[in-house]
Amino acid sequence: MPEPTVTLADIEAARSLVDAVAVPTPMLESRWLSATAGTTVHLKCENLQRTGSFKVRGAAVRIARLSDEERARGVVAASAGNHAQGVALAAQQHGIPATIFMPDGAPIPKERATRGYGADVRFAAGVLEDCLAAATAFSEETGAALIHPFDHLDIVAGQGTLGLEILEQVPDAATVVVPTGGGGLLGGIAVAVKTLRPDVRVVGVQAAGAAAFPPSLAEGHPVRLPHMATMADGIAVGRPGELTFRLVREYVDDLLTVSEEALSRALLALIEREKLVVEPAGAAAAAALCEEPDRFAGPVVVLLSGGNIDPLLLGKVIRHGMAAARRYLNLQVTLADIPGGLARLLTEIGGAGANVIEVAHERISPSLLLDEVDVHLQLETRGEPHAEALIARLREHGYTVVDRG
Repeated sequence: MPEPTVTLADIEAARSLVDAVAVPTPMLESRWLSATAGTTVHLKCENLQRTGSFKVRGAAVRIARLSDEERARGVVAASAGNHAQGVALAAQQHGIPATIFMPDGAPIPKERATRGYGADVRFAAGVLEDCLAAATAFSEETGAALIHPFDHLDIVAGQGTLGLEILEQVPDAATVVVPTGGGGLLGGIAVAVKTLRPDVRVVGVQAAGAAAFPPSLAEGHPVRLPHMATMADGIAVGRPGELTFRLVREYVDDLLTVSEEALSRALLALIEREKLVVEPAGAAAAAALCEEPDRFAGPVVVLLSGGNIDPLLLGKVIRHGMAAARRYLNLQVTLADIPGGLARLLTEIGGAGANVIEVAHERISPSLLLDEVDVHLQLETRGEPHAEALIARLREHGYTVVDRG
């Protein structure tokens, strides 16, 4: 018996159900990324979708197709936040009670938004897979329909409607780049795009600290990661689904990983250059383009998959991105411990156009001579070239400089 799969017909049939809940999202040309890649780059702004992410598409289809008997028993889901909101909104529109299991420490805005759509939020220790186990147990105990975050035909078909929109908005697209967690979004988009336009390359992007697809593809079956560590909670999935693994293996051309630094830099640039707020997971495709701009034939469509970010995390990510872009600089400078020594150092730094955030002295160190002192400096610069010019200037004036990042 053939294994179940998703077809273009399934995705086209799902579209009316998606349109009843979700909205078509803007496609914006990015002059910044176009200059970076040397070709036209468009941003598909699913961060501006209802509930702040693409997840509402799949949830809308899955819940709309429940029987009256299933609706009476309610629905249950597991999510770090975006799927939670999609399920909660779709359930609310159909008058269905929803219970959502979220990981301890889930972003507060995502939790509050999920409750705001009328769902009962419960917490489970651990990661998404632990929440999914709790949701599965709840489903078995109560009869509530389990709305899987990615590994279901209806979920994948709903997410695949994004592929239809992308080709309608950019009919000459050559490459589509998609943030990837469990594979529902990537698999759905790939089915739609590759069926309609086999010449278009579809590329998935995972956070390096939560990349389950590369080892799974290498082994030929879904493999569970022993651990995960990434700020991109929206794509932190420890094991691909059975259905989504098959779709990714069959339809996706390439799968890349990006570092935390790349995610931070991309998120910061999207805010500064495009005036778009995205969560770390939502910035993954843009991060890949920034890291390897020559790898993508244009026109390129970069999917911004979500914009639900905790303001506290946003502040941390901005600082991380500033440091990764060398706009924050930590230096250790050794100088003579004499009156006026620090003043002359600060004068050189000011003359180079850098701003001093913090200064600390260290006089007790076996590496220092008796008449020396280490000065630890946190500085603001205008970026990599400025930082390098500043360090070179200090060394030219006789200072021993260690770049701490």
